Amino acid sequence: MIPNILSIAGSDPSGGAGIQADIKAISANGGYAMAAITALTAQNTQGVQGAQLIAPDFVAAQVASVFDDIRVDAVKIGMLGDAAIAQSVAGALQGRDVPIVLDPVMVAKGGDRLLAADAVAVLRDILLPMATAVTPNLPEAADLLGMAEAASRDEMVTQAQALLALGPRAVLLKGGHLSGDDSPDLLLTADAAHWLPGPRIGTRNTHGTGCTLSSALATQLALTGDPLAAARAAKTYVQRAIGAADGLQVGQGQGPVDHFHGLR
Repeated sequence: MIPNILSIAGSDPSGGAGIQADIKAISANGGYAMAAITALTAQNTQGVQGAQLIAPDFVAAQVASVFDDIRVDAVKIGMLGDAAIAQSVAGALQGRDVPIVLDPVMVAKGGDRLLAADAVAVLRDILLPMATAVTPNLPEAADLLGMAEAASRDEMVTQAQALLALGPRAVLLKGGHLSGDDSPDLLLTADAAHWLPGPRIGTRNTHGTGCTLSSALATQLALTGDPLAAARAAKTYVQRAIGAADGLQVGQGQGPVDHFHGLR
């Protein structure tokens, strides 16, 4: 069965992140991709030039339209923009018996903030407890917890435990911001902690990696139902997409990964 995956996120017209990256990653991982758009952005590989948020009621209407007609096997939540949209998404998903992967998109690669400060509390207090898995990087985890950014594996464990205590069933804490030659991720559940090792790949083309990973994870969760197997498959996919990224010629800044490397 081909799983149907709904991404709720913002649009990136350059194609490297957001809804566009989600659709590519879901498709490349064997799912049928659907999308509810929360924001339109003007952005490229060099940064975000502007954003126009969608009315919260219309975001909820998009989600309802999909659920009213189509079997949804997993949901990925990305850029929400502000507290009102975050609350509307939470309301639209309330009571839905479906895996939810929450990617707490707060800051773009170039440093542009994509989540209003008042929305962080909604994300932490309402959406996190609804999530099957949350996929923050180290700065996002620190922002959610009000702590300094983790600088070691031990601190990653501490922060992943703090995030798990907020209610999600699993935390996939991405360690790409650590120093060193490795890029270790940590999958923490109530039962166990698993390190997902990986080499640091020497490329500047990493635009949209967080969107890509969370969408791959949602698809793999729908396919396997196993958080560890899903996380390993999603990480392997992203590593290979990053490894092939320099084969693309997209933009003059931080380019995208190659979502369809497996077809080339």
